[in-house]
Amino acid sequence: MQHRSPQLTPELRDRTFRWIADDVDGDSRTELQNLLARAMAGDDDATSELDDRMSGTLSFGTAGIRGPVRAGPNGMNTAVVVRTTAGLAAWLAQRNPGGTVVVGRDARHGSERFATAAAEVLDAAGFDVKLLPRPLPTPVLAYATVSLGACAGVQITASHNPPADNGYKVFDNTGIQIIPPADSEIEAEIAAAPASVAVPRGRGVQVLDDEVLNGYLDRVATLATSGAKDLRIAVTPLHGVGGAVVVDAFRRAGFTDVHVVDAQAEPDPDFPTVTFPNPEEPGATDLLLQLAENVDADLAVALDPDADRCALGARERNGTWRMLTGDEAGVLLGDRLLARTSVENPLLATTIVSSSLLAEVARARGARHARTLTGFKWLMRAGEGLVFAYEEALGICVNPDFVKDKDGVGAAVFAADVAAEAKSRGLTLLDLLDELMADHGVSVTGQVAPRFADLAERAAVMERVRANPPTTLAGVAVSTEEIRDAGALKISGDQLRVLIRLSGTEPKVKAYLEVTAPPPGPDGLTEARDAALETLRALRDDVAALLSS
Repeated sequence: MQHRSPQLTPELRDRTFRWIADDVDGDSRTELQNLLARAMAGDDDATSELDDRMSGTLSFGTAGIRGPVRAGPNGMNTAVVVRTTAGLAAWLAQRNPGGTVVVGRDARHGSERFATAAAEVLDAAGFDVKLLPRPLPTPVLAYATVSLGACAGVQITASHNPPADNGYKVFDNTGIQIIPPADSEIEAEIAAAPASVAVPRGRGVQVLDDEVLNGYLDRVATLATSGAKDLRIAVTPLHGVGGAVVVDAFRRAGFTDVHVVDAQAEPDPDFPTVTFPNPEEPGATDLLLQLAENVDADLAVALDPDADRCALGARERNGTWRMLTGDEAGVLLGDRLLARTSVENPLLATTIVSSSLLAEVARARGARHARTLTGFKWLMRAGEGLVFAYEEALGICVNPDFVKDKDGVGAAVFAADVAAEAKSRGLTLLDLLDELMADHGVSVTGQVAPRFADLAERAAVMERVRANPPTTLAGVAVSTEEIRDAGALKISGDQLRVLIRLSGTEPKVKAYLEVTAPPPGPDGLTEARDAALETLRALRDDVAALLSS
């Protein structure tokens, strides 16, 4: 079929002119004017780009908005942030008029001006606005929302998205990310908001000092309770905002032998040493593991750019280093926290895509366990007595009493304490994980997550699997069921499980894989795990073929 060139229609041209006239930011106006001029001169690429920028708006969901930093309604820019905040302010005014709102930011492109614009709109709308003093981790904003008694918190961040992106995340008055129907209600208010140039902006914003940050760090330090401090730590913030904060947190907890990956230590919105600034991505932690080897570390820690996620690395018995999966780290830290908690009838929570092993650990210790939909907005609402929550995508909360969200810094400090205690007994984190699997069952997990440039193609792949589900995977007979609340497919058979869903933050189809085996005891662990890993490899190949476009 012959490819048709995009057309600069009068409607697209006029819509662009109207947006330019109403845009509050001079640089964005110039950016769109130049793009429109190229389109009017017959540049097909410019016309296609202009159509993409003007054909819709960033959708406001429970994770707020995320998108590329660029001019136009379908991008992250000051005009979009101003209108988004006007909608949020209108929604909040119906519930907490005049309340406190805390605004924070990471160090991505545009974050400073977006945070300032959001704070000024909220100030003009009559809220008592507190602006965090500099780029800081998202868990600091979550902590500040609760500690300052705010009715909402706003963090400008795109978390671990590619460098071109930025985003806008909202926490409610409980310090937890919003859930439906708040998202659709706020989106309706955004749609009703005036053009950005007509939105009032105040100048009474209070910029906070370090009191809130110090309060957060002091609380994080209390997570280290074992008394063991002999530990050498290698750490990377992956060019994000967690570097100085996590080093300070380690120091306050008594861990002073800390080594940071120099090339990734300072915030850099271009993330020059990694393809994707996500500790889950292949190659992202290569420099960290090399540093851990070079300094003979006991523990390796990687934070994502806004420091709400934490990945752990440990040395194998053969001397090589590897990163733990999110499930391995989650089960390990959940077990250790459960062993230490003084909460009566404690609750541990994971998501439907995470390992089943934590449920077995909780059951053996007489604790409660819950599985929720994906996302910390659901995990933090799992029930009373919650002491620990994790999701396989490296989100861990060991401190829900003062941060009601995933907290990479808190998880790093607690992991260091667990590792130091294990070292004092001649053990490593991997030894502790072996003990858990020997006693409670083998669980090995993995993921297949193809990335799609075309979102329509991504949706088509999901629909094809839904219409023609497999009958066998990895040589095992399987059945398929729809998990409607999650928009996911669950495919399961004897000792294996696959859950497939569309990612809410990345252009991926995500398939979460798990292979299990009954508790083998210490003597049978190696054989049972090797067999499970072999099945997992076959399962990964079959699922990758299933999701191929």
